[in-house]
Amino acid sequence: MSTKRTHFPRTTPDQRRLLFETWQATKNISQACKVAHVCRQTFYDWQPRFATAGFAGLLHFASAAPKEPHCIDLMIEQWVTELRQQNPSWGKRRIADEITKDNQWVPLVTPNTVRRVLHDAGLWPEPASLAKKKMS
Repeated sequence: MSTKRTHFPRTTPDQRRLLFETWQATKNISQACKVAHVCRQTFYDWQPRFATAGFAGLLHFASAAPKEPHCIDLMIEQWVTELRQQNPSWGKRRIADEITKDNQWVPLVTPNTVRRVLHDAGLWPEPASLAKKKMS
């Protein structure tokens, strides 16, 4: 027996429409799935959207992207920028460690998040290699 998995492409809007039209006509899930060439799980995945929005709900996939971008609290962003302005020689690790120390050793922010916050605030130096490229 082969261990290679079969690739099933995403269903098309036409397939989903055919699936639910057949299901409405026959009230038989297995038959609707055979006609549309999809598995039963596909039917059950799309059924809640069909129930709420009808055929219009079958047109587009739900986005897999996060609904809210990864954000940190505004207070922490201000804390990071204040620490950098008070101590310009501190790097991202030192600022993250100081915030962790002041928070009873519970980490609130990672060094890379500190760098992103400082970069967005214009307080992070541009790497020398990029500065040379921009001048050329």
